[in-house]
Amino acid sequence: MKNVQMEVKGNNLIITVDLTQDHGPSKSGKTIAVASTLGNVNVPGEEFSHIKVGLNVYKYE
Repeated sequence: MKNVQMEVKGNNLIITVDLTQDHGPSKSGKTIAVASTLGNVNVPGEEFSHIKVGLNVYKYE
């Protein structure tokens, strides 16, 4: 994952992304990548491991 932190508190998934980061242009070149899970990943914790998350955060120049 790039610039994505996930944690479970109770029954809530908390996702943290630093919006000031820049990870270069997207594949299309139309946007700048800020954060990504780089595909679908498991939610942390054994109890929720059957749940998947896919996240992309981007900005326009």
